[in-house]
Amino acid sequence: MLILLPPSEGKTAPTTGEPVSLDKLAYADTLTPSRRKLLGVLAALAELPLERAVSMLGVSPGQAAEVAVDAELGSAPAGPAAEVYTGVLYDRLGLPGLSARAQGRVLIASALWGVVRPDDRIPYYRLSAKAKLDGIGGLAAFWRPLLTEALPDEDGGLVVDMRSGAYSAAWKPKRATLLGVRAFTEVKGERKVVSHMAKATRGEVARALLKSRKVPKTPEAAAEIAEAAGFKVELTKSSLDVIVAS
Repeated sequence: MLILLPPSEGKTAPTTGEPVSLDKLAYADTLTPSRRKLLGVLAALAELPLERAVSMLGVSPGQAAEVAVDAELGSAPAGPAAEVYTGVLYDRLGLPGLSARAQGRVLIASALWGVVRPDDRIPYYRLSAKAKLDGIGGLAAFWRPLLTEALPDEDGGLVVDMRSGAYSAAWKPKRATLLGVRAFTEVKGERKVVSHMAKATRGEVARALLKSRKVPKTPEAAAEIAEAAGFKVELTKSSLDVIVAS
């Protein structure tokens, strides 16, 4: 089983530590040239008129300082990705407290790095998959062929997908089974997609799967583990649907 997590918009900036070492990040042989290219493009944004740089980075005028932050990523302090990424999903998952074995079954999607492992050391950065950088094009399309080459994709494998939006579009396995996780409420027999608690639900389900003594190899096994952990679930052809209290 491989669990794919989204990055978080909120991040904790490491205050100490050596800068990122590209050759030590996940799948460095395949992804390093593209990571280096993106770092160069972000550094160059600082030379543009601020309004244009802000527009390309996809941040608000009040976040204009992020342009300068991204220009210095090569020298900024780095820390484990499991500690840099924060937010509701990561709070519920508690990734830093999980075993090395469990963390080894996780990859975190990233518009800047492609994917990283929980123990990969990265700096605080600001780049979403919706950014429009000159010479790069859409970031999902930019990463797609590289991730297809790099990521494990075996017959009989199970990929539990917690990503959404453009991050999901960046890679999907062709041979392994892809299982999304969705959250719903149910009132008087009517189901509605949950938005405000979806990240929390995904974090809790991911934690249950990673803490299980028996690693699930099929969607059915993943559903059994989630149900045993107290979730009300239904399995569809492509997703594990979790019914949460309204």
